[in-house]
Amino acid sequence: MTTPYQLYYWDGLQGRGEFVRLALEEAAAPYVDVARRKKGMPELLACLDGDKVDHPSFAPPVLRADELLIGQTANILMYLGAKHGLAPRAEAGRLWANQLQLTIADIVNEVHDTHHPISTNLYYEDQKKEAKARARDFREQRIPKFLDYFEGVVARNPGRGGYAVGSRLTYVDLSLFQLVEGLRYAFPKTMARLEPSYPALVALRDKVALRPNIAAYVRSTRRIQFNEDGIFRRYPELDK
Repeated sequence: MTTPYQLYYWDGLQGRGEFVRLALEEAAAPYVDVARRKKGMPELLACLDGDKVDHPSFAPPVLRADELLIGQTANILMYLGAKHGLAPRAEAGRLWANQLQLTIADIVNEVHDTHHPISTNLYYEDQKKEAKARARDFREQRIPKFLDYFEGVVARNPGRGGYAVGSRLTYVDLSLFQLVEGLRYAFPKTMARLEPSYPALVALRDKVALRPNIAAYVRSTRRIQFNEDGIFRRYPELDK
């Protein structure tokens, strides 16, 4: 890379962009969070405009790496993983990591739908009744189903170190850290009840939290705090 990466994501939100930020921070890769700069939003919108770029993304996050403009979280992480030693070298391992990242994307989508079960064009307050029903199913059925799966992935990994893929840290581990952190924020009561059943996954989260670059990032102002405009939102009525 001859210039810093350009990350395009909405200002003030962790959202799906946070999975990319964690990889960049762990790799100590210089990057600019474009929309957080003055007049950065027009630049973000331009990278989604098919009249201005050859391969427009449907939505952020988008990463500019020299001449490449890469959209979709899993796609970006597959690129960064290969560039910065955050993915296996073998093709089978790279595909496995991407498969796990896509599964993480599935549960992230379901998290979003707990507070916007009808339409993203409506406010949460316009669909609270439906959100309560959706969140109840998510708490009771979907969170355990996904965490069971990821616990098994980590516990059965033949590699040493307690990681999800192989014997060293990959972007999947960083994303699982973010997933657990987000679920803890949005559903603290549910996670307090469930976490004892997932020792391998919790241990992985703790291992990532102690990584020097990640620990420094989490303490810094670069880390946007969880809030009720993002994907992981804390509405106490959805965590009963």
